[in-house]
Amino acid sequence: MKPAALLDFLADLARHNEREWFQDHKATYDQLRRDFEADVAYWLRELTQDEPALAGLDAKKCVFRIYRDVRFSKVKVPYKTHFSAYFAAGGKHADAPGRYVQIGPNGQTLVAGGLYEPTKEQVAAIRQEIDYQAENLHELLATAEARQFFPQGLQGEQLKKMPPGYEATHPEAAWLRHKSFLLSHELPDAEVRKLTPEAFRAHILAALRALGPFGEWLKEATAVGA
Repeated sequence: MKPAALLDFLADLARHNEREWFQDHKATYDQLRRDFEADVAYWLRELTQDEPALAGLDAKKCVFRIYRDVRFSKVKVPYKTHFSAYFAAGGKHADAPGRYVQIGPNGQTLVAGGLYEPTKEQVAAIRQEIDYQAENLHELLATAEARQFFPQGLQGEQLKKMPPGYEATHPEAAWLRHKSFLLSHELPDAEVRKLTPEAFRAHILAALRALGPFGEWLKEATAVGA
């Protein structure tokens, strides 16, 4: 996949987000999607070596549709302006910790992982793990690989107040307020454009692999796969 060509197409789509324009450029879209699916298949094969639970996933089914569901949205444009895929045991709609890649113009390119919409049970289990032994998460986020790709540390939506059962003076108060648990690596458009297809593929794979220890920590905390 040529990342610069994909950014160009998606930038044009953002300016002409309508069915007539899309149909006129459908051949270009189809080729870009095939190229993206080939990269997703490569990333999936490589990740499966470290996470056997991913075996059996269909790379094409890891890829999200470009068509937007506008039924309940105030924004009625029909197409997303990014390509994306999700790698998780059980598929892209599973509630297991997973890894996500998104490519799009205007700062939309990123690699992220963790739990975006965890269940109440998962949130409670993760908070308990943080309360009991946050040292493991501190060590994980302090590794050279984590500092390289995820220097902002733990991200995700947070409560404004402490959850019930935890004091505001708790040393891990910031983490305990989290409602979602994510690590994210963003790539500016300029950086994406300067990478060759091979270098881009390798960079995304390195970031996806760097999410592995965090995913394992979440699985242990929530007893996924235990």
